[in-house]
Amino acid sequence: MSNTVNIALIGCGGMMGAHVDGFRQLWEKEIRNFRIIATCDVCEDRAIETAKKISDWQGIAPTVYSDPEVLLKSEKSLDAVDISVLHRLHHSVALPFIEAGKHVTIEKPLAMTMRTGKMMLGAVEKAGVVFQVAENYRRSPQERAFNWAIRSGRIGRLRQIYWIDVGERLWYWGWRDHVEEAGGGWSMDGGVHFADLFRYHVGEVDRLYAISKAYHPVRYGKHETMEDPIPATVEDCTMAVLTFENGVTGTWTSTMSAPGAGFSRRAVYGEHGSLMWGEGLQTRTEKLTTDELVNEYMAQLSESEREKLFPRGITDTVATELNEFVEAIINGTPIEITGMEGYKDEAISLALYESEVLGEPVSIRDIENLKIENYQDRFNKALGVK
Repeated sequence: MSNTVNIALIGCGGMMGAHVDGFRQLWEKEIRNFRIIATCDVCEDRAIETAKKISDWQGIAPTVYSDPEVLLKSEKSLDAVDISVLHRLHHSVALPFIEAGKHVTIEKPLAMTMRTGKMMLGAVEKAGVVFQVAENYRRSPQERAFNWAIRSGRIGRLRQIYWIDVGERLWYWGWRDHVEEAGGGWSMDGGVHFADLFRYHVGEVDRLYAISKAYHPVRYGKHETMEDPIPATVEDCTMAVLTFENGVTGTWTSTMSAPGAGFSRRAVYGEHGSLMWGEGLQTRTEKLTTDELVNEYMAQLSESEREKLFPRGITDTVATELNEFVEAIINGTPIEITGMEGYKDEAISLALYESEVLGEPVSIRDIENLKIENYQDRFNKALGVK
């Protein structure tokens, strides 16, 4: 492998903008061990616009494509792809590149269903390529500091986690509001990020029981005046009780159908105190703001640890994630969120929907082992997956 990774970007919609900015931050800090040689989107204008933005700082404009298969056949020097497409397309876009021996980083969730995710993991194992799922939340200085505080025993043995977000969203979010494209609502799309944080900070979830509802059947093109209604087919409220393998208990509520006063409270409690997002650390004997805790955490890192986690001082989570991907390709260094990690994260989110369908608690291990696919069955059939 050369010291420069040739990368193509596939899916030039909203989230890819954050990836382009992440690459730009690396480039401007003189981390230039990659070249973006192609952009691809079914809407060619988006691919052209993305290529122009990249050429502004890279100096060379990537070649533009509207078909991933044509890109794969045409770019003989291609080493890796960065994929950000509809959830429904994750496996079908990624698999040809994996099978062709290309390294892949893909936006979360891993796939639309566990079964299609398992197909991807099998292909990765066979091809022996670097594979990363874009779960970037844990990479922020705050999440690193909170995790350090937990592992250091600052709040004692963990007891409970509360993850509650209550509010209203009326604006239309495109394909994400259609279950046949997304596989689920925010509890799937953003929920895998939160599931990853649960696993990172607390441990593996054993079982959960959930209620999932769609209270508001439409979103609005003009949400301020509630005009131009557009049917939405994803849930807008989930409430779950979780039990972890280590005995921790938790509640996870996410609702976007609560007009009026909204609130968000996210906290982990141990035997001696708590860590609360937005506030910080509090025990019976000390109290630190989040900034104070982050400063303490950063100060105890060695120079090599700091450079590994926050190269050249970069703290943008997408940029550091992409840097890890490129370094893994060149130097064989570890990927933190591998395909299997993304698979386990997704199992927690899909368990919410499976529990709602069954009306009873479900085992996360049964989700992972494809023993429960009642909710996912229609998607697998639509995708032609058995």
